[in-house]
Amino acid sequence: MAQSDEQIRDGLETAPEAGTRQFTGAKKAAQVSRKVSDHLANERTFLAWMRTGLATIAFGFVVERFGLLLRELGFKSNIIVIPAHYSTFFGVALTVLGVVMMIVALLNFLHIRRAIDCEEFRPRAWYAIVLTALASVVGVLLAVYLFLTG
Repeated sequence: MAQSDEQIRDGLETAPEAGTRQFTGAKKAAQVSRKVSDHLANERTFLAWMRTGLATIAFGFVVERFGLLLRELGFKSNIIVIPAHYSTFFGVALTVLGVVMMIVALLNFLHIRRAIDCEEFRPRAWYAIVLTALASVVGVLLAVYLFLTG
């Protein structure tokens, strides 16, 4: 008995003896492929957050060390330099923010991974809201510091 195009697309075939429909596996393969694509997209997003966290940590290190450089230059040329604790504060704050980003990225990755497997994905907004708020606070404080020292 010949199958229709629709039955082939759906992965179903009609059993010749009873006229019933049986699952051939094509539909299951399509579902697995969709999940694989979702998992790979989730992993790419996770890796992007990890890169962002590492860049933030590196930027924090640079800010802290740049303050050290300014202090060294200030002592040698009698230039008035802002005390060390400000650049140290911002460097440490950026470093901690980067670590928090990576931890939140891992939690979000694991949550989405479970949700994809259970087919109950509902994106959470609070991860993005918390990270945006933290980054904005550090950014505004850094801008104020640069304005006052410039």
